[in-house]
Parts: sequence; C-alpha cells; structure tokens
Amino acid sequence: MQSKDFVASLEHGLAVMEAFDATHPRMTLSEVAARTGLTRAAARRYLLTLAKLGYADYDGKHFRPALRVMRLGYSLLSTSPLPLMAQSILDELARETGEVTSLAVLDEREVVFLARSQSQRVLMPTIGVGTRLPVHSSASGRAILSQKSDAEVQLLLGHLPIAAWTPKTELDPRAILRHVQRARRLGYAISEEELELGVTGLSIPVPSLRERHRIALTVSTSVFRMGTEEMIERFLPPLRDGRDLLAPML
Repeated sequence: MQSKDFVASLEHGLAVMEAFDATHPRMTLSEVAARTGLTRAAARRYLLTLAKLGYADYDGKHFRPALRVMRLGYSLLSTSPLPLMAQSILDELARETGEVTSLAVLDEREVVFLARSQSQRVLMPTIGVGTRLPVHSSASGRAILSQKSDAEVQLLLGHLPIAAWTPKTELDPRAILRHVQRARRLGYAISEEELELGVTGLSIPVPSLRERHRIALTVSTSVFRMGTEEMIERFLPPLRDGRDLLAPML
C-alpha cells in the first residue's frame, strides 16, 4: 500500500523521462507507452507536458530529451562529493598514463560517467560527464559487475536490452558472464572495441566498505597506439594506485 504522500503522477513522469537511453534516443508516442507500460493517452499527456516545460523535443512524430534535462544531472554532479574527490586522482592518472581516464558508477542497468580527466588525447568525444553506457559491453561496467555474484549478474543481464554498439560488441549473455568472471578473477576488466572501433578500455573496481557506491576507474586508449597486453602491463599499476587512494574516501 502506497503512502498518501506518494505522488504517482510524478513517478509516471520520471518513468517517461527514463525510458529514453542510448539505444532509444528518440521514440514515438507508441514506443514510449510500450516501454513504460502506460496507456497511449497517459504517455501523450506526460510527453506533451515535458515538451511544454522544455524537457523534451517533439517534431510531430518523435520525442527526444531536450538539453534542459542535463540541468538535473549536472545539478546532482556538481553537488556530489565523489566527482570532486576523484578528479585530482583522475588528473594524476591521466598525466602518468598520457591517456583518457574516467570514473563511472553503476546506476541500475547502466554505468554513468561521474568524472573524466582532461587528457590531451581525445577518444570517444561524445562521451563526457553524465554519459550513460551499457553495463554489459563497457570495461567499467564489467569491472563493477565483477563485485556481484554470478546469480546477480545473470539476473541483471536477463533484464537488459543487449544491443550492439560496434560489430565487435559481445551480445551472448553467457560470454558476457565469462568476461565478468574473468574480471573478478584477475581484478580488472577489458573492453576491446566494443563501444567504439579503435578504442580499448581497461578498468578496475573500487571497493567501498559501506557499499554506497559501485564504481570503477578506467583508462582508455587507441588500439593503434598499443595492444591490450602492453596496455595491461603499463596501466594496471597506476590504476591500482588510483584505486588505493580513492577507496578510503568512499
């Protein structure tokens, strides 16, 4: 039984906003209704209200989140102590490796970038703070999942829309589980060109005693600069140093 203070209409409005993701950046009214379980009439009211308030764009057929939505995410990120604590560690890691470094956190079925280094190298330029990536094919996602049991990982994968970002994206849940198991065994995760061709990510989980956060540190580089084995040899030690500095803060 819901509390009398619970506002169901707000819940439905937020569900409509959350229906949009990397694999569903723009949708028709019918598609939104199907993803949220709302009737077409209800979905239409929420979508048109969001469009009226500036949180959604509508071209007469498709809806998509408007830039104003970013205000909500940036308000949270700007007041959260975690990105602030991690930024100096990421910057030092970027200076030591010469590559792009990032901090990501698990948010239900996706990972969200909370902080990113200001490296001179530009990889995946569309990815910045607040970007959401699939947990199954990103190095950070696999590193975070390695902190969960096989049963928890299988349950999560069973509810995921496993989509291909590149021809090399692993789509078989059993193979994805093996990647996670390998990450648990070795202490690090790899994603080779599964999010963008030519880019490999190396990531390690950062433990939290209170389990307030499920986060990972990642270094990304071009496959044209170095192979995976060299990447592991060169970047795993500084990643571990960064993890050891960040973990006591969580």
